[in-house]
Amino acid sequence: MERTFIAIKPDGVQRGLVGQIISRFETKGFTLVGLKIMSVSKELAEKHYEVHKERPFFPGLIQFITSGPVVAMVWEGEGVVASARKIIGATNPLSAEPGTIRGDYGISVGRNLIHGSDAIETAQNEISLWFKEEELVSWQPTLTTWIVE
Repeated sequence: MERTFIAIKPDGVQRGLVGQIISRFETKGFTLVGLKIMSVSKELAEKHYEVHKERPFFPGLIQFITSGPVVAMVWEGEGVVASARKIIGATNPLSAEPGTIRGDYGISVGRNLIHGSDAIETAQNEISLWFKEEELVSWQPTLTTWIVE
């Protein structure tokens, strides 16, 4: 079963949107297999965003993600990576469609509430960066047969 990494960034946590964001993924029918609230170290932030290391916004990105608590999650389900990206919405909240998390709650690119893996391989790397294997729970909700053929 496919898995993806989702993080509610400090702005989403501070604004009290954790429950509403989690609800979107639960309502869709995905299974939560990993969840923790944490302070992100500078080292973890730099590893997570290393693809942006040479970009001018990198220092601000690191400063922001380490500025407050983050809710890190792993979700499981058929097509969860692509579907989660649709639930999240465009990176720029002003371009994000209404009904998406960023479209409904975001205003600024620098405060766009949530991170989601952009590909299966990226998800695998991000999950292993943020979670130890023993922190993930493999289980199947009884509801699954009503959601997936």
